[in-house]
Amino acid sequence: MAVLFAAPALGGALFGYDIGATSGALVSLKSAVHSGAPWASSLTPLQSGAVVSASLAGALAGSAAAFTLGDKIGRKGELVAAGALYSAGAVATGGASSLPLLLLGRATYGLGIGLAMHAAPAYVAETAPATVRGLLISLKEGFIVGGILAGFLASAAAVDSDGGWRLIWGAAAVPGLLLAAGAFLATPESPRWLLLAGKGKAAAREALRKARGRGCPDSASLEAELEEMSSSSEGESNNGESSAAAPPPPTLSDLVSVPRFRRPLFLGLGLVVAQQVTGQPSVLYYAPDVFASAGFAAGSQAASVAAGLGLFKLVATGVAVATVDKVGRRPLLIGGVATMSAALAVLAAAQQAATVAAAASASAGGAAAAVAVAAAASDASPPLASWVAVAALLTYVGAYQVSFGPITWLLVGEIFPLAARGRAAALATLTNFGANAAVSLALPPLQAAAGPSATYALFSVVAAASAVLIAGNVPETKGKTLEEIEAIFSESSREE
Repeated sequence: MAVLFAAPALGGALFGYDIGATSGALVSLKSAVHSGAPWASSLTPLQSGAVVSASLAGALAGSAAAFTLGDKIGRKGELVAAGALYSAGAVATGGASSLPLLLLGRATYGLGIGLAMHAAPAYVAETAPATVRGLLISLKEGFIVGGILAGFLASAAAVDSDGGWRLIWGAAAVPGLLLAAGAFLATPESPRWLLLAGKGKAAAREALRKARGRGCPDSASLEAELEEMSSSSEGESNNGESSAAAPPPPTLSDLVSVPRFRRPLFLGLGLVVAQQVTGQPSVLYYAPDVFASAGFAAGSQAASVAAGLGLFKLVATGVAVATVDKVGRRPLLIGGVATMSAALAVLAAAQQAATVAAAASASAGGAAAAVAVAAAASDASPPLASWVAVAALLTYVGAYQVSFGPITWLLVGEIFPLAARGRAAALATLTNFGANAAVSLALPPLQAAAGPSATYALFSVVAAASAVLIAGNVPETKGKTLEEIEAIFSESSREE
């Protein structure tokens, strides 16, 4: 089973690494003392934002490319290309001698992110047995979180070194090469993609045998599994051994108009949008303030707090990995998102209480009173509201990591019909990064106008609405083959 999982997991870890490493690398890049690049220490806020978002722009472009190329080069081909782009981008970023070259390197790395995040869930879903499919795709999310933690640790270790940003970003070059080489040499192609691409049953049978490895079932069981796969493929010939030309993939118009494509497409897109508009890139914006109010130093302890939060996310993801194929997708998703909503409501109330208390202290009267309040505060423990806010924030993070975090991408890998999986998954990936960019753009003015309490309250309402919509629209896919899941949507489309 490791041969199926190694390349997608490494692709996810390298995506997470960029998330965790970038904040520390940017601090090092702009440092007048440690940067080692005179052009970098005077970056404007707009240029700094461009450095951070260049990989997101590349990921958007990579997702768009996957829509056209994904079904042509296959899941394995995408993973090979992703590894090469990761490595080239890391080398270019770490060796950049100017801002344009740095942006080019970041965008190249982002292209690898777009391809890897498209290929990984589809590949694991198409090759893993139904009994462990949820575990493996959820575990890939765990590797993303592990990559974030590794990025935090790399930043903490190198941020104060001369040219530390080159080490932080450049360190991804070697694992990128390992991904490309491992995917090319050791990763079997998806047997379902081989059937879809018109490569025939013989090639699919050999790929399936490699995918099952030492635990390969007997020939009769293998043939039964292959026959079920081929029943939904549109690229086989009548005799099943030699194939006709592969049919053209569905167009965008087909995806939104054909009933058996439309429902899973809209469900998948809805999940990735909900993941972003209730997600941690936005909610955790105020996390440093929440921890600071509980007594954590904003400077010296910031890296330790970030790493501790990353470790907590990893542990919470482990809960999802251990339970998703036992408890099921629906209970974890509905329960987790409902818990997110409740935690956000508590966080909003705690933040509002802290704001009111601070305002009351400030208006207590006169300079002498302010000095007395400040002196008392310096000796007192953080107020109860601050610790409630910390507990609510951690509850939110844990609930996200057992629900939206892993299960969104698990369902994206499962619910699309084989004929549409490549392009529908590309649209989901593109929508994910697009929603991420939109939220990142809209959030600062929202936060400036409304403040943290109202922002958390808004996210709580959105999460509650998401839980209701999930309960009414997401089917349980635990233990079902991809063909059985496809039949669920085909049956529901006939009822429309």
